[in-house]
Amino acid sequence: MLITISRQFGAGGSDIARRVAAALGWRVVDNDLVEEVAARAGLPPERVAEREERVSTFVERLARTLAAASPEVFPPPASAGEVVDVPEADLVKITETVVAEIAAQGRVVFVGRAAPAVLSREADALHVKLVAPRAFRIQVATERLGCRPDKAASVLTNTDKMRARYLREYYRRDWEDPLNFHLVINTGAVGFDGAAEVIVARARALGW
Repeated sequence: MLITISRQFGAGGSDIARRVAAALGWRVVDNDLVEEVAARAGLPPERVAEREERVSTFVERLARTLAAASPEVFPPPASAGEVVDVPEADLVKITETVVAEIAAQGRVVFVGRAAPAVLSREADALHVKLVAPRAFRIQVATERLGCRPDKAASVLTNTDKMRARYLREYYRRDWEDPLNFHLVINTGAVGFDGAAEVIVARARALGW
């Protein structure tokens, strides 16, 4: 039994996932997936890549983490501050492995990481997409990032493009296609609590 939550930036994916996991008594896996990979690579917590002021991509953070943990596999940067050139396809495979292993434990809520595609063959899965009007998402992003609305809007646009590109390039899926999900919820209309209630209600209806 597992739930995956895909989300437009600013639609409340992480907040709603925590609410759902708490209601069901399940585990939530969000950005800590980077730390999961780091732990397997033998990297102490204090060495985990720090988040930048901008929203760095998952691939960038995972690349820094793996390079620090396993220099014999992922060569270190030639100079300080240089981003390690690790093939994205390799990182995608590593991510798939970690996601599959965590999913096998059951009772988990995944946020992002193309989980609906990676776990598409899982029978006991509920795939959810969270959307919201752009103005709503800009407001949420402005508060979350602590920046001006124009900066938040730019981050929002770039992040959504990156997510769509990632899914299209590696899984040949259209991120905007609602048929890839069991539920599509407008959080701008029902709110974060309302969205969580819908997901939890469906999970319980499935006997979870």
